[in-house]
Amino acid sequence: MQFNMTVCISNLFEFNNALQYAQTLEMYRLLGVDRVVIYNTSCGPDLNHLLQSYSQEGFVEMVPWPIDKHMNPSHGWFFSTHGGDMHYYGQIATLNECLYRYMDQSRYVLLHDIDEIMMPYKHDSLQVLLDLLQEQLPKVGVFQVENHIYPKKPFHKSKKELLPEWRGVPGFNILEHVYKWDRLSESLAYKMIVQPRMVVQTSVHYITETKAEQFLIPHELGHIIHCPVSTPYVKPLKDIQVDTRLWDFSDKLIPNVNQVLKRLGLLHLEWQS
Repeated sequence: MQFNMTVCISNLFEFNNALQYAQTLEMYRLLGVDRVVIYNTSCGPDLNHLLQSYSQEGFVEMVPWPIDKHMNPSHGWFFSTHGGDMHYYGQIATLNECLYRYMDQSRYVLLHDIDEIMMPYKHDSLQVLLDLLQEQLPKVGVFQVENHIYPKKPFHKSKKELLPEWRGVPGFNILEHVYKWDRLSESLAYKMIVQPRMVVQTSVHYITETKAEQFLIPHELGHIIHCPVSTPYVKPLKDIQVDTRLWDFSDKLIPNVNQVLKRLGLLHLEWQS
């Protein structure tokens, strides 16, 4: 296999959140991901500049997805609210396209969104976790991963809040998302890591057809850190937990992100030297 782990990001449209993308892509790299595939409908100039740089080095594959030039895609999750000819910019179509695109190129394919990170909690590499599970469960080809929300609010002031050099960079800082809610509702509770040759068809939160056994990764071994741009409400402190797992990687993550942003001229001039 050319790649061991490939992340499939279903859709990119109308965003310019360069800071979040730089942080998330560098976090993937630290966790052992070899390739990230992004289906691009449209994005802002700073984000486009960032992604073109990653594409040139080979870490990101940008797949043009001009679905809005041919159909009226839905801009949201619920058809009753957002309508459209195709659900959420064709998210399910792109996930399946990515599954087959990398079926013979990648040992594992991770199916989730850019605001989600599949985080191991007992190991510092997803590969170590997957090798351990695969040794114990050789017939499993679909690993379900619990999806937990990590909103920005509430957020206590700490050394991890927005660094001075990141002020003015479009996007938000994932290191501020340290409050963990309970997992999402049952219908939205999981994302997947799959061996693509054992999967026939996928949806967003579950596999619709597979030849393999499925296994839910125990929460204490790993789960999704889901950092949305916003949430419809704020939970009281008594109903949430503090989880600073992302901070365990900050000594490597922050310099790597700064290096990328500096190379692209996205840091403030005072931090360029």
